[in-house]
Amino acid sequence: MAEIILNVDIRENIGTGGARAARRTGAVPGILYGGGKAPVAISVNEKDFRKNLYTGKLLGHLVTLKYGEESQPVIAKDVQFHPVTDRPLHFDLMRVDADQTIKIEVAVHFINEDKCEAFRQGGSLEIVRHTVEISVQADHIPEELVVDLAGHKLGDSIRFSDIKLPEGVTATITDRDFMIASIKTSSAAISAAHDEQEDAAVAAAAVEASDAAAAEAAEEESSEG
Repeated sequence: MAEIILNVDIRENIGTGGARAARRTGAVPGILYGGGKAPVAISVNEKDFRKNLYTGKLLGHLVTLKYGEESQPVIAKDVQFHPVTDRPLHFDLMRVDADQTIKIEVAVHFINEDKCEAFRQGGSLEIVRHTVEISVQADHIPEELVVDLAGHKLGDSIRFSDIKLPEGVTATITDRDFMIASIKTSSAAISAAHDEQEDAAVAAAAVEASDAAAAEAAEEESSEG
């Protein structure tokens, strides 16, 4: 069941003028589309919209849209913001059935960087995909796709198969095991490794010289005796 309910009004005035008029009344204009029906211009109280938006459970999730006594499941597909004030200016909702399989972008989240030896060795994470498009039932959209970095090594490529997927989730790309990220060897790591090798070589040379001196001293002592 959708956690968020949006109480909407139907906008009779469409286009730029209608959107501006909605904003002047303290509402956020939007559009409802899909489901084999004609698009409908709608609006939502801006205060309520912001509150729902900042829960993180609005965009890309199943939402219940209510108009009077009627309700229906929708997916919040997009929100446009003012470039300076970050005020929500417009939103898109797509009609769906709760048990309908849809395609949607979901964010990738990386965990346990502190348990990955590669980063202590100076490695760096190079992210190839911040989001992945998946196929999933509309009422089972995951919050995120989690990549566990624990145990990964320098030079590792992290692919989609490395993600432990929730049940019923599949990638829309099916012809390859595509890359999500890689752990690169940084110049700092290379320099540290080089310094380590030099230190080891110096230490080995010192041990060898010490052994040679000891052997020479022992030989001299033996000949004197």
